[in-house]
This record gives sequence, C-alpha cells and structure tokens, in this order.
Amino acid sequence: MALSYFARIAEERIREAQREGAFDNLPGKGKPLVLEDVSMVPEDLRMSYHILKNAQVLPPEAELQKEIHSMQDLLKYIEDDGERKALAKEIEWKMVRLDLLKRRSFSLRSSRFYGKKLVQRFLHR
Repeated sequence: MALSYFARIAEERIREAQREGAFDNLPGKGKPLVLEDVSMVPEDLRMSYHILKNAQVLPPEAELQKEIHSMQDLLKYIEDDGERKALAKEIEWKMVRLDLLKRRSFSLRSSRFYGKKLVQRFLHR
C-alpha cells in the first residue's frame, strides 16, 4: 500500500513537471537512448555493477590492466637504459600480480622463468 501511495505521488509530480515544461530542454531530447548490454553480468550483480561503473570504480584487475597499458606506452618514450629497465621490471611484477588476481595458473614456461629470476635475485644479495 505504501509503495502505491509513493508511486502515485511520484507520477503526479512528473506530470506536473511535464505540464510546466521542465523536460522540454533536456540534452538528448528526441534522440534514442544508448543502452548498455549487461547480459553477460549475472542478474544479481547488475545493480552493483551499474553503481560501480557510474562511480567510475574499476575492479582491481581492470585497474591493474590499465596501469600496465599506460606504463607500456610510457616505456616507448624513455631513452635512459636504467630507467627503461626499472620500468620494465615494474611492468613484469604488475603482470605477475595481474595473473594472480585473475587466478590464472602460470604456464610451466613462465613459472620456470620467474623461478630462475627469484633464485638469481636471492643468491646475488
């Protein structure tokens, strides 16, 4: 009962605003709405997905992916070898972290590669 009462009040205020012309000069008037396809998002998560997207909050994986891409772009313009190596190393670690966040298993080749790097790092301390 309470919902229908509030719904009637809301409808009445919308009609009143229409009569007064409050909606006449809205941006996009007469243009079709651009609706986002959220069919891949589970139904129970759609509202939270929408709220986070409107707040411009990315999941940690997407945020990290964004950082990696911007660092890779930056790497193209760095001329100093020391800075290039440091940035490349940071990119590698972020990629490892991204793999862990995505809960992907490492391939045998990459785990051996990083295993050797870790051993070398600890032996040369």
